[in-house]
Amino acid sequence: MSSSETQKGSREPATSKAAVSYQSIDALQRALMDSTFAHTASPKKAAGRALGTMVEVISYYLIKAWGLETLTAIERPLAEYANNGITHNVEFTLHRSKLIGHTSLQATSSTTAGIYKGLALGEPWSHAGSGNILKDGIIKNAFTIANSDDSFINTYLAADHDTVDAYQLDNCPFAMIECKRVGIEDGQKKGPQTIEKAKQGSYVARTVSGIQRFRYRDGRLGAIVEHRNGTVETFEDYYGLLDNAISSHNTELLRPLILTIGIVSNHGNWFTANSMNKEIKVLAQSYDWLLFLTDVGLSSFVDSFLVNPEPANAAVQDAFLASYGPDGFNRFTKTRMDAAADTALTSFFKDELSTVQDWFNVITPSGRPLQQLPTILKELAWLKMEEK
Repeated sequence: MSSSETQKGSREPATSKAAVSYQSIDALQRALMDSTFAHTASPKKAAGRALGTMVEVISYYLIKAWGLETLTAIERPLAEYANNGITHNVEFTLHRSKLIGHTSLQATSSTTAGIYKGLALGEPWSHAGSGNILKDGIIKNAFTIANSDDSFINTYLAADHDTVDAYQLDNCPFAMIECKRVGIEDGQKKGPQTIEKAKQGSYVARTVSGIQRFRYRDGRLGAIVEHRNGTVETFEDYYGLLDNAISSHNTELLRPLILTIGIVSNHGNWFTANSMNKEIKVLAQSYDWLLFLTDVGLSSFVDSFLVNPEPANAAVQDAFLASYGPDGFNRFTKTRMDAAADTALTSFFKDELSTVQDWFNVITPSGRPLQQLPTILKELAWLKMEEK
């Protein structure tokens, strides 16, 4: 489908071309209500869900641009530290990962069973459900094909959309990423569920890592770690501990760490690093890194891909409209992405990484540039590989 045609002929753009000039994402949401989602029973809710999906898509392709895709799992249950009976689904987790093989879709089918056979897997692996890594022009990102007691196999489609790269990932991740967005109800000053979303995110962020945070009476953020021999050690400076452990390659100290990363959006609810309300303060004291996707950033994404796309990005607009039209079949999410749109998004985020990173403000840790985060994640991945 071209960027100017649908099955029913000419179409309206995803939003008004004035969308990028809006001061508020809530104004952009209203533009989506009046155009793309006018046919739905609840246009505001539909538009809000679509904006939330955009935040997740932006986050995934940022991870990919950082070179971390083959460490990434999507919506995999994450257990609380030392409490495996409680798990939480988070958008993304990053795991120690090693390449185990390749196969070609020309040589095998795109199904779980076909890829499993093409990789000649056997014990201790078992099939992980069913599905296709590529079907009807839709890619399944971070596609899990097999499980064992302590790890799983994810497959990632290469840029040629034929080669399947298979990686073994540890069950326990070394980092997690959650996305949070809440819209404003009509007649309200902020979303009524905002504080609940903040509390949920805060709870997960504070319960999954074995390096546990605590506050001193003077407000300093300390840390407590239980070593494998049962001894407990406290540290006066949580971020100093992480920095020193990473720089000194202290794999024993970092062994129980799960670095927690939150990504929030919508200025009308969360505010910014310079003007935080209660909700974002709750998140800022709970996540190791808290990123704020600015209104300008989200509007820029909408403009570049959904309103005024260059020809190279038109496939993204097509995928979005095909997903959210009256007869839509979703091909625009973090897990399921139109193949042509995937190519466009991957290329843009790689080529314009500096611009994309400028879409974000770092709330926590204060004063650190976003460029430090992928460096830290890559270092943690390398250190995890050194553990065994």
